Amino acid sequence: MLTFVIIFFQMGTFYKYQGTGNDFVMIDNRKQVISKTNKKLINFLCDRRFGVGADGLILLENSDFSDFKMVYFNADGNEGTMCGNGGRCIVAFAKSLSVIDNKTTFEAVDGVHYATIENEVVSLQMNDVSEILKAKDYVFLDTGSPHHVQFEDDISSFDIKTIGRGIRNRVYGDAGSNVNFVKKINDVSFRMRTYERGVEDETLACGTGATAVAIAMNYLKETTETNIKLQVEGGDLSVSFTENQGTYTNVFLTGMAKKVFKGELTW
Repeated sequence: MLTFVIIFFQMGTFYKYQGTGNDFVMIDNRKQVISKTNKKLINFLCDRRFGVGADGLILLENSDFSDFKMVYFNADGNEGTMCGNGGRCIVAFAKSLSVIDNKTTFEAVDGVHYATIENEVVSLQMNDVSEILKAKDYVFLDTGSPHHVQFEDDISSFDIKTIGRGIRNRVYGDAGSNVNFVKKINDVSFRMRTYERGVEDETLACGTGATAVAIAMNYLKETTETNIKLQVEGGDLSVSFTENQGTYTNVFLTGMAKKVFKGELTW
């Protein structure tokens, strides 16, 4: 077990989880041990040199109508929109805390999600998608977070940080968007890389991005499959759905979610 001593609130425990390389600091906040308004503290926790290091912070809190509530913060300290891999990780976290068994419904910023977990594999139901914007060189859709999707042949070596940031700011302004670059492998598999707003860099995986890419590829008729494999920088994800006249329902994001370590935080 790795133990970290860092400047924080009164003594408390944190956990580090990752889902295909998308990593998160997880805290059991059912007793409100951490303030959600301390942006500098959240940014510090996610800092890879001076803090624990993560793509985001996730708090598990009580919910009035489901098993628990997920509160997600980007690495920049701002509360974020839905995080698919974070959602999968918090399901694994909730199971480790005995908050749930193998099935759950939980509250997130974009509504209630259903999920199952077995042998570290979490399958998370995402929201339905019915609105997709098709432009000349890309498509745009919201899968709990906004996503720009475009093809990139040179996906292994192009400058994703520069190009992704340019699209994020130039096309979408202050609000920004996540930007996904895709290369088709075959009818059932696609490779993708994602520039994430809030992190303001490439992440090794993006769950809402994988969901967006899978739906976009079906929408663009690059595939007729409804169970699609996504090769991300941190591993493999799969997305399944039902499609009916351009509306996507029964959307599930599936992949591994693992605890990396547990540490102690002190003031």
